[in-house]
Amino acid sequence: MTGRIAIALGDPTGIGPEVALKALAAELPADDARYLLIGDEPLARQWNEKLGLRLDLQKLGTSSSARILFHQPATEFTAPSSPGSASAARAALAWLQDGAERCLRGEARALVTAPVSKEAIIRAGHPHFVGQTEFLSGLAGTNRTVMMLLGCDDRQRWLRVALATIHVPLKEVAARLQRGNIELAIERAAGACRDLGLPRAKIGVCGLNPHAGEGGKIGDEEITTIAPAVAAARARGLDAHGPFAADTLFHQVFRGDYDAVVAMYHDQGLVPLKMIGFDSGVNWTLGLPFIRTSPDHGTACDIAGQGVANPSSMIAALRLAKQLARSRT
Repeated sequence: MTGRIAIALGDPTGIGPEVALKALAAELPADDARYLLIGDEPLARQWNEKLGLRLDLQKLGTSSSARILFHQPATEFTAPSSPGSASAARAALAWLQDGAERCLRGEARALVTAPVSKEAIIRAGHPHFVGQTEFLSGLAGTNRTVMMLLGCDDRQRWLRVALATIHVPLKEVAARLQRGNIELAIERAAGACRDLGLPRAKIGVCGLNPHAGEGGKIGDEEITTIAPAVAAARARGLDAHGPFAADTLFHQVFRGDYDAVVAMYHDQGLVPLKMIGFDSGVNWTLGLPFIRTSPDHGTACDIAGQGVANPSSMIAALRLAKQLARSRT
């Protein structure tokens, strides 16, 4: 695999730097992949020493052959800093942007992003920040991205969930739900199955209402919006089915009847996913002009600095980024 996997270290007052270095130490012996860490260098070196990882971190520009290079964009952040500080939030956003721009310029094969604090970023002077997915979509100049979450249980039974809406208040979901967004989520989910090398791309689509609306008796979004989107996807040759009652569909997906599911809103899809793959879940942004994955957890500031953070989700995010990078070489 040519090129480097860029890793933005996320909010430096959270667990991002810790899990990133732990994940690197776990993955480095697995293959010949090369990495570019983007964040606060002194903090990363402190973690490297504290955890006894002995990672060889070389500054960007000093070596072309080193497995791990480090780049620290200029920011006002200095450690230590309290959780949620404005300087930490702005630094996390600068590191995220640097990694994305390197991918857009072809300097990195993929971007893995550690968690940031949305609340802290908004307080730090970015009132329109919604999430990393939306921020990266804006940098890439696209509004056709879809969030997919992937995870498996200890028996390697997978859930792959694409979301028709993302960070939307529950009371606004029905109004925001549009046929085009559902069609796009089905299309992206099918493409993701192909990127993963799955032998089929059979997509199950959730209804919005309990029992998928009971034929219009408990809401009519299934009739007016979701079913037409599924029909349009099928007319384009996609193997899409639904809408189905979500409580039944997720069981069917989990046992292997479908390869991916399209959920209508955030918690409809993420609750079952985190139930079976809390420690191994990965967030994959579909539709960007570069590969982007991230661990499916937050900054966990309550345990930051203690050295006890579980790196499993970050390891899974690194592995998926490398798998996709290889398949696209």
